[in-house]
Amino acid sequence: MNQHQTVGIVMIEDDAGHARLIEKNIRRAGILNDIRHFTDGGSALEFLFDAADGPAKNGPALILLDLNLPDMSGTDILQRIKADTSPLRRAPVVVLTTTDDKIEIQRCYDLGCNVYITKPVDYENFAQAIRQLGLFLTVIQVPEVEA
Repeated sequence: MNQHQTVGIVMIEDDAGHARLIEKNIRRAGILNDIRHFTDGGSALEFLFDAADGPAKNGPALILLDLNLPDMSGTDILQRIKADTSPLRRAPVVVLTTTDDKIEIQRCYDLGCNVYITKPVDYENFAQAIRQLGLFLTVIQVPEVEA
């Protein structure tokens, strides 16, 4: 079979306004990949690790991660993703958060995040980062798994 499965985007963001803005800018940058939005860490982790159509079992994903979630810290989620033994551990993680503390930023990079962007996001910088992610997403399409 010569079909390809594109990379899904998993957005973990509890603020509805920020989530709409992020999605709007992703679409404005020309990225049409599916976006699965979660407003808390627990449901996001359940999808990432346990869902039949989740990335740990069903293929690659790009993860957009807020650090300040209602039920847990985004750094805990990042740590769990990067410590996993499934292909999920290789998923690129973009931290999008209001936290601009240098120690927290360094901690996220030490844990394995690929990009750290502070909100509110300057549109031009965000759009450029998203365009680069779009190029990345078009390159890492993977063959569909045959049953």
